[in-house]
Amino acid sequence: MSTGSTRRMFQLKLDPLTGNSEWVVIEEDEAPENSPEPLLATTSYLDMLNDSHRNRAFREAIDKTITKPCHVLDIGAGTGLLSMMAARAMGGSAECSSSKGIVTACESYLPMVKLMRKVLRANSMEKRIRLFNKRSDELEVGVDMASRADVLVSEILDSELLGEGLIPSLQHAHDKLLVKNPRTVPYRATTYGQLIGSEYLSNLHDLCSNEEKALDDIRLVPKGMETRICVKSQQLAMHCEAISEEIKLLSEPFKIFEFDFWKRPDSHGETELHVKATDNGTAHAVVSWWVLQLDSEGTIFYSTAPKWISCPSKINDPQLSFSSAKDWCDHWKQCVWFIPGKGLSMCKDEKVYLKAIHTETSISYEFKTQPQITEIKNHDSCDSQLFVAPERVAIYGDNNWRCSWFKVIKNALQGKISPLCVIADDSVFLAVATAHLFKTSHIVSLFPGLRENGSQYLQAVAAVNGFSMDRVRVLKRNQQLTLLDTHQNKVDLLIGEPFYHGNDSTLPWQNLRFWKERTMVDSILSEDMLIMPCKGILKACAMSLPDLWRSRRCLEEIEGFDHTVVNPTLGACGGLPASQEGPCLPFFVWQCGKIKKLSEICTIMEFDFLKPLSPCSAKVQVEFKEAGLCHGFVVWIDWVLDVDNSTVLSTGPDKRNWKQGVKLLSRPMAVGSHRSNRVNECCSTEIEASFNSSTGELLINHAFSY
Repeated sequence: MSTGSTRRMFQLKLDPLTGNSEWVVIEEDEAPENSPEPLLATTSYLDMLNDSHRNRAFREAIDKTITKPCHVLDIGAGTGLLSMMAARAMGGSAECSSSKGIVTACESYLPMVKLMRKVLRANSMEKRIRLFNKRSDELEVGVDMASRADVLVSEILDSELLGEGLIPSLQHAHDKLLVKNPRTVPYRATTYGQLIGSEYLSNLHDLCSNEEKALDDIRLVPKGMETRICVKSQQLAMHCEAISEEIKLLSEPFKIFEFDFWKRPDSHGETELHVKATDNGTAHAVVSWWVLQLDSEGTIFYSTAPKWISCPSKINDPQLSFSSAKDWCDHWKQCVWFIPGKGLSMCKDEKVYLKAIHTETSISYEFKTQPQITEIKNHDSCDSQLFVAPERVAIYGDNNWRCSWFKVIKNALQGKISPLCVIADDSVFLAVATAHLFKTSHIVSLFPGLRENGSQYLQAVAAVNGFSMDRVRVLKRNQQLTLLDTHQNKVDLLIGEPFYHGNDSTLPWQNLRFWKERTMVDSILSEDMLIMPCKGILKACAMSLPDLWRSRRCLEEIEGFDHTVVNPTLGACGGLPASQEGPCLPFFVWQCGKIKKLSEICTIMEFDFLKPLSPCSAKVQVEFKEAGLCHGFVVWIDWVLDVDNSTVLSTGPDKRNWKQGVKLLSRPMAVGSHRSNRVNECCSTEIEASFNSSTGELLINHAFSY
C-alpha cells in the first residue's frame, strides 16, 4: 500500500562545463527510468544490494526476531528489502492490518520511493507494506501509524556508523514511534580502532612536512600557518586493505563505543582509552571500523573490519567472529582519522591516552601522551583556512608535481616584461607560484569555487612568498572575464591544473571545464598567448576488475525477493540492452580490490586547448597483452603542460591522488594476446569515444574482435 500525498522533489544537477547548478524537478508520478540516470547510478544502493553477507545477516536476524504478526517499522527503506523480509517473517498473505501484522516503511528520497514501489509490485508485496515518502521524524502515530511499532528494522549506517543520522533517528523513534523495550534489527553496533603508521596517510594531511622537503621555495603553509591549507577534522572513508602491505600496526585493536539500537542513544558521548604501543614508530592515523550484532542473543554479526583483523582474541571478545573471506564492497569501508601534525611518536609498551568523542553524527579523537600530557591540535583557526580533500593536500606536497609546474611556468614567462596571467581554476599553488616567480607579473585568479576564501588565503601567504597583493586580484563575481577586468590588457598566460574546488569526486573529463573557460576568454587572449596545459590526452586501459564488477552487477533474487526491476535505474552492468548499460563512474581504481591491466595504455583522443572548445570523436584499436577476464575500461586524462610535450602530468590508475572513470562491460570477456592462439579469447577491442562540447558528456563504446 502506497500512501501519502502527491509529492515532488528538486535535485541539483551540475553542468560540468560551467560549474553552474540547476534544479531538476522530479514528480512523484514520473516513472523512475525517466529520471536523470545519475541520480541513482551514482549512489551506493547497487553495491549494497550486491553485498550477500549483509543481506543474509539481516534476513537471518529478521527471521529470528519476528516470529509472529506484529507492527514493524522500517526507517530508510530503500528498495524495501528489509520491509519485505519482515512481512514474510510474519507469514500470511493478507493485506496489512493491525490484527495480522503490518509493516510501516518510510523513505525520504523520492526517486528511491518510486523504485521501491516497483519492487513491491514485482514481489506482490504492495498490499502488505505501507510506504511513506517521509523522513521518520515526520511520521506521526495516529496520523500515519495506527499505533507504535513493536519492532524496528533499519539500515541507516555509513562507513563511520553515525553519518547518516543514526542517533537522531533512533532518538525520535524511541520517543515517538516505538513501544517501550522494542525488538530491533540490528540489536547493537560497536566501533573499534587501531593505531597505525603510514607514509601514504601522512602525505594526505601533513603538507607542512612535505613542503620542508620540497626543492622549490614556495610555501603554501608557511611556518606558523601550518593549517592554512588543511583537511577537515573528520573521518575519511577508504579501503585500508589497499595499503595493508605498507602500513605499520602500532597497537592491538581496541573497543571505542557501543550503541544499542533497542534503547534511546545519547547525543554525546566520551570515553578515555589507554592504548598500549605494540612497536616503536610514529602513529599517523586511527583506523576504525564497526561490528553489527544483529540479534539479541549475539549469534549473527556483520563486520566492516579490514582483512588483517581476523582473530577474535585481538579485541578481547570471544563471541565475535570476523570473516577474512568477505567480498570487497564499496558501500562500507574503514575510516581513517588523521593524527594532526607529524603524528605521534611511540615507543613499544608505552601507554597512549586517547579520548574518543561522539556527537549525533560523527566520531572524533584527542590524544595525550605521558609524561608530558601534550595535546595535539590545530593551532591555526583563522578565517583564511582552506579546507580541501586529503588527496589535494598530497598533490600540493608532491615534489615531482610541484617541480613540473615550477619548470614550465618559469620557461613560459622567461623574457616577459610585465605579463598578465590568469589562473582559470581554483589552484592556489599556481597563483602563488606565478606571483612568486615573476615579480613584475600581474595576476587575475578566477577562483570559481574558492572566491573570497581564496583571496583571503593569498593575502595571508603573500609576504612569505615574496609577492604583493597589489599585483594579484581575485575576481569576485561569477561572470565572464572581460577587458574591463584586465584594464584593457590582453592575457599572456592562461593557466590551470585544472582543479575545481568541490569537484574532487567527479569524472576526469569534467575538468575540461578549463577548455570552456579558455573559450570564454578567447577574445582577450594576446596573439602570442600561452595556455597551460596546452592539451589533454584521453587515455584508456582494458582491465580485470572482478571485485568492482561483482559489486555493480545486475541484481536478480536477493534472499528470495526479485530485484531485477531496479537494474536500469541503478546503472547495473550485465544482462541489459546496450541502451541501458551503466554509465562511466568515478573510482580510485587502486582501491577497487583485485585489479590487473590487460592491455597497453592507449590514446583515444586529444583535446587541443590552443583552439576553442569543439566536439571530438575518435576510434582506436586496443591490443590485449595479458590473458584474463576483462571487466571494463579505465579512462583518464593526461595533461600536457607545454607545447614541446616534454612535461606531462598523468592522472591514471597508477596515480593514487586522482579518480579515474570506469566503464564496466555488460559481461566479462575472456581476452588474450595474439600469441596465445586460444579459442574463444578476444585479442583486441575497438574503443570509440565522442565528446559533446555542449553538455560536457563523454560517450564510450566498444567492440571486441576475436
